[in-house]
Amino acid sequence: MPAKPIIGIPCYQDILPPTQRPRYWMYQTYVKALEAADAIPVLIPLLNSEAISALFDRLDGILLAGGDDVNPNRYDQDHHPKTEPPDDQRDQVEINLAKQAVESHKPLLAICRGMQVLNVAFGGTLIQHIPEQVNGALQHEFNYDDYHNRHIVTHTVTIEADSRLASILGKGEIGVNSFHHQALDRLAESLVPVAYAPDGVLEAVEGRGADFVLAVQWHPEDMFHEGNRMLALFKAFVAYIQQNQKPV
Repeated sequence: MPAKPIIGIPCYQDILPPTQRPRYWMYQTYVKALEAADAIPVLIPLLNSEAISALFDRLDGILLAGGDDVNPNRYDQDHHPKTEPPDDQRDQVEINLAKQAVESHKPLLAICRGMQVLNVAFGGTLIQHIPEQVNGALQHEFNYDDYHNRHIVTHTVTIEADSRLASILGKGEIGVNSFHHQALDRLAESLVPVAYAPDGVLEAVEGRGADFVLAVQWHPEDMFHEGNRMLALFKAFVAYIQQNQKPV
């Protein structure tokens, strides 16, 4: 039986009053989704680049989670008034991990902010506030008082037929949840668009090669327990790693 792969998830930095001790954290749903797919999740603190590189070598895959906005300075833009305050340490760690994963052929799954980080890491840019910068945009940012409602479908996306994503979730329309006010603008040359919302906002991308590099703009970790369709995304990630594991 294949070994359970170890998947690294970089953490957040919690923004707290200066009188409280700073901390790293991550939502449990990412961990639970990987556990349900038979992987071993490991939370990665925001260490220096040398320590991150040493840890990276021991991981079988990387998951870039959702979160706050990437610093626009990283894609040569000024801050839009609606762009959230940056966490430069998290940006740097995740950009480095995205580059290391792609360059070393290590499987990578990116979710929401993670998809934006991946695009910026390889030279792409972002739409900083969809309501003001996309004509005729749907509502993409839903903030529920009760987090238990995060599995609710808020719009559809259309998945390109000849894509890895279609082989996992099926081609054509699929219902997704949505919690983002930013999106990909200029696409990095190393990425391929594979799903769009009805308003034209890009909702999923893949790497151009045969490696597992897949990113979605919605939050499958909040939907995987509602039937098995979104769980299939995590299972495909884990299965790819197991099928390509080198003998010990």
